Parts: sequence; structure tokens; C-alpha cells
Amino acid sequence: MSRARVICAAAALVAGCVLASERPALDSVDGERALAFLTAQTDLGPRAPGTAGHEAGLRYLVETLRALVDTVETMRFQPMDSHGRRLPPMANIIGRIRPDAQPRYLLCAHWDTRPRADRDPDPARRDDPIVGANDGASGVAVLMEVASVLRDHTPPVGVDIVLFDGEDWGEEGSLDDYFLGSREYAAQRWSEEPELGILVDMVGDADLHIPVERLSWQTSPDLVSNVWRVAEDIGVDAFDARVGRTVYDDHLPLVEIGWSVIDIIDFDYPYWHTHSDTPDKCSSESLESVAKVLVAVIHGY
Repeated sequence: MSRARVICAAAALVAGCVLASERPALDSVDGERALAFLTAQTDLGPRAPGTAGHEAGLRYLVETLRALVDTVETMRFQPMDSHGRRLPPMANIIGRIRPDAQPRYLLCAHWDTRPRADRDPDPARRDDPIVGANDGASGVAVLMEVASVLRDHTPPVGVDIVLFDGEDWGEEGSLDDYFLGSREYAAQRWSEEPELGILVDMVGDADLHIPVERLSWQTSPDLVSNVWRVAEDIGVDAFDARVGRTVYDDHLPLVEIGWSVIDIIDFDYPYWHTHSDTPDKCSSESLESVAKVLVAVIHGY
């Protein structure tokens, strides 16, 4: 090998070492720990508002988040539905990392589960609440894992982790009674406008494939491009840069007040709103890959 090639090879090796040393937080992301956060939720049973599992879920999430972030707030509310009926009490959970730091990034997910399995193949079970492993627990598990990493690797920005309640309350065919927690959060302007926001939902599917959600692309194309570029740069191939369908989700009320919030979601999930949405359909690898992308975005990798 020529002297020039030796020098080039050495330079490349050093550059690679420097690059790796600049990304220690990624090595701390633990998919098995994220999966444990998921199963801890599903072990409580369905977490639809008004159920015993909901109360247990609220206690678990507040206690767990308190050990991971600097401050935790509980935003309690009791909404009316579109027919004027008072619904069960609900609560958004807000955890802040570096609460006085600027700029601030918003990470969010919904923690409630659907009160009915209206897509279950068994008609006799369609009125029963679901355990919501992917649709509910997976997004929360990823954010808990991100918080675990940021506890040991201080982020360069402030981070607000918001767990929304009441996302999945509504009836199919009408959006009026969905996204109750994010609607309340947006209406009260519970926090200042973040520099960027990322919603994660249904990200635990063992066969994970995340196209660009269309509303996110239409409203925050630069943020979408950056997140999907980061995914490519760190070798997470579940993120597909092609634009997919529009998904109405908790980012909608935040987009409507002018915030830049995108949705990371794999909506192609055959067990959606059924009793088969259980932990065995999820994987630690999927949770880890999404958590790594979020950690990389926050640290500016």
C-alpha cells in the first residue's frame, strides 16, 4: 500500500472513531428496556379512561417518569363529548428535561387505549376494551426509553415529553371525540411553542415500516426531511422517505395552532383496534430503532 493510501486509511479510521465517540447516546438505547416499558403497561390491562387500568396506568407513568426527568406535571381534565355528555376524568402527563433550557423540543405519544375493539373479528368482543400493546403502549415505551438515555446523556436542548390521554375515545367515522388530550393541551397552550415536535404512535410493530405521514409532509417538510435523513444516517431502515397516507392523530390539534409537529407512525398494522394488539406482535428491535432516531435528532447527530 502506498504512503498516501496509508495516510488516507488512517485518516478515515480516525474520522470513524471521532464520529462514533460523538454519538455515545445511541449506544445507550436499549430495545429490551423499551420492551419492558411496553409490557409494564399492558400488564395493567386496558387503560381506557374510566377503567381501573387507566388509574393504575396513570400512577405507573407518573412514578416512572419522575425517576427519569427533572419535573413532572399532571394536567387533569374532564371533557364533554360531541353529544354534550360528560366523559370520564382524563389526564395528560408532562415531563420536562432541562425545564429552563432553550430551544425546546416536544416529544409526545398517547397513553390511553381504545375502549372498544370495534375491528375485532369476533362480534361478541367488540364492545370490550383492548390492551393496546402497539396502539398506546409502544409510543409511550419509546419515549420512556428516550428519557432513560437523556438522563445519562444530557441533551443540548430542553425536552418536553407529553403523554396524551383520550386519543382513542371516539367512534369510527367521526373525529370529534378523538384526540381529547391533545385538543385540551393545545386549547390551554399548556407549554410554549416548541422549536419542533414529534409524535410517535404505533411504532412497536415487529414488521416495522414507517412512511412519511402526509399531513406532516404538507405542514413541516423541513422537519420531516431532517428526521428521515437522520434515520438514514444512523442506519435505521424502517423509515421510508416515500410519502404515505394522511393519518389523523394527536399532532392534528397542535398543527392547527401553528406548531411544527410531525407524526412517526406505522399505520399498516393488521391488529389495529382488535384484541390481538398484544405484546407478542411488537419487538424490542422496532422500539429501539425509533428511540435511536429520536435520540439522534435531539443530540443533533
